[in-house]
Amino acid sequence: MINPPKRQDEYQDRAIDCQEAMEPGFQAIVDCMIEVGWTRGEVLRSLKRLIAADNMTQKENAKLETQLAIARAMLRAGKPL
Repeated sequence: MINPPKRQDEYQDRAIDCQEAMEPGFQAIVDCMIEVGWTRGEVLRSLKRLIAADNMTQKENAKLETQLAIARAMLRAGKPL
């Protein structure tokens, strides 16, 4: 069971609460990876790379959404793309 935020709006310790909620799952992933033969360093480096890749994907998706919104607005306004 993953603990949800204490409130839906922002509050001072929200990031800490998120980290604490994630900790058991994180440890389980690391432990499982080590059990099958990966080193802790390899696991942690791979997690960092996954986070970086996710950040890049989110940025690219945001750019694409902006471009699509502009194109839709231009079409609605009758302007050529």
